[in-house]
Amino acid sequence: MAEIVRTGDVLGGDPRIEGTRVGVLHVHELVAEGDHSPVDVADQLDLSLGEICSALAYYHEHPEEMRAVRRAHDEAERSLADESLSPPEPAT
Repeated sequence: MAEIVRTGDVLGGDPRIEGTRVGVLHVHELVAEGDHSPVDVADQLDLSLGEICSALAYYHEHPEEMRAVRRAHDEAERSLADESLSPPEPAT
């Protein structure tokens, strides 16, 4: 099975499949919320089924950590949305 790693300089430290920039949360969202089968996700991301299963197992084995990752992603999205709706004032 693939190893799940966290490094501060890749994906902001979010858990990901080792040797890739594919985050555990992204895999879970594609399978659980995107209604894609793990086989289809593996094919789409050019990964093995074992790597996808490792990511899904990690997601379910670390619920508190994954909730924190999801909250951070949601906050970043809200911040970007607020910035895009409120552009800076033009320079005079």
